[in-house]
Amino acid sequence: MSAAILAADSVSGFFQEVVEDAMRSRQVDATDGAQSYIVALLVEYAHPAEQAGEAMKKPLAFLLDEALRTPDAGERFERLRALGDGVLYSCGFFGDHFERRGVDQKYLFGIGRTAYDAAGSILRTAPRPNDLFDELARKFGVFVDVLHDVADSTIAMGTASATAKSLLKVYERWLKTGNDRLAQALTSHGLVPTRGVKGVQ
Repeated sequence: MSAAILAADSVSGFFQEVVEDAMRSRQVDATDGAQSYIVALLVEYAHPAEQAGEAMKKPLAFLLDEALRTPDAGERFERLRALGDGVLYSCGFFGDHFERRGVDQKYLFGIGRTAYDAAGSILRTAPRPNDLFDELARKFGVFVDVLHDVADSTIAMGTASATAKSLLKVYERWLKTGNDRLAQALTSHGLVPTRGVKGVQ
């Protein structure tokens, strides 16, 4: 087995574990299909193609409008799916970035839900309909929360050779999320994560 395949198996296994942990701790009721889809999405974004960033370069409302107006059903589906995936991943991993820039979370979630719902409506007309994209649309916010936890786990895993500056960022993220994996990562460096008295951090 090649090193590339071993690496892919390792990445997939890691994401499978952290997604299962996040869904269990948040008591998320998701189908096996949705869980597998999210793991596959994370693996894809861990090994992005050269054009991976292209899908999110225009304003999201424009991307959604262009996707919905695409005449060919197959291409329309792919554009809607890619937009839903991009918004889901970005909200899960970079939600703080959007928040700092004043982008409304409801707007982002609305774009993601609409993209997945429209993709699902294309499949509903197929000979063998699939409810996966309906589930992704309905539980979009829940799956964003799952990806928040996955992001925390990924950050925690990267603290093995952390600098003081990067550990400070981990601590600041822990203050915001309270994630157990982040707390364990800090503890492994001899830091005891604590919060201030009466909500003062």
